[in-house]
Amino acid sequence: MPKYLVVSASGNPTSNSRKMGRLAYKYLTEAKQDCAWLDLSKLSLPLCDADSCYGEPGAQELARAIKEADGILVAAPVYNFDVSAAAKNMIELTGKAWQDKIVGFLCAAGALVSYMSVMAYANSLMLDFRCVIIPRFVFATSHVFEGDAIVDEKITQRVEQVAAELVRFTEALRG
Repeated sequence: MPKYLVVSASGNPTSNSRKMGRLAYKYLTEAKQDCAWLDLSKLSLPLCDADSCYGEPGAQELARAIKEADGILVAAPVYNFDVSAAAKNMIELTGKAWQDKIVGFLCAAGALVSYMSVMAYANSLMLDFRCVIIPRFVFATSHVFEGDAIVDEKITQRVEQVAAELVRFTEALRG
């Protein structure tokens, strides 16, 4: 049975991308999938220095979680037309642990104009580590959230659809 991982790549405790990640995680666990939750803000992660950073306990824990997963959902905020620095640092710290993973995205941003911002990140995963990227992802702006809730039913459905696609792609490619 494939194993799944949902990663929150935001440092903000009230992060909208984290809310989407939590919804996807709930969907996967209710669907009886083997799924883990990982919040980067709870790990003590160094910045990648291409040297001693890889031996740090947080980096090793992160690499182990990525390596053990077959399918991964990255829930990340978008800042300045790109995914968060924490999300980029995650790849730099874990490198080859990403090899041949199935990856999907749940992104939250301030405006719709940065809709395609996840593509450079996705391309890096595809080209460097031969990841299969789910061609459907979620991109939501703040107007779909109220407190801890996602109030736009279409976004809720999209998050669940991306989680279901993660399972479908992973089972088809790992089957």
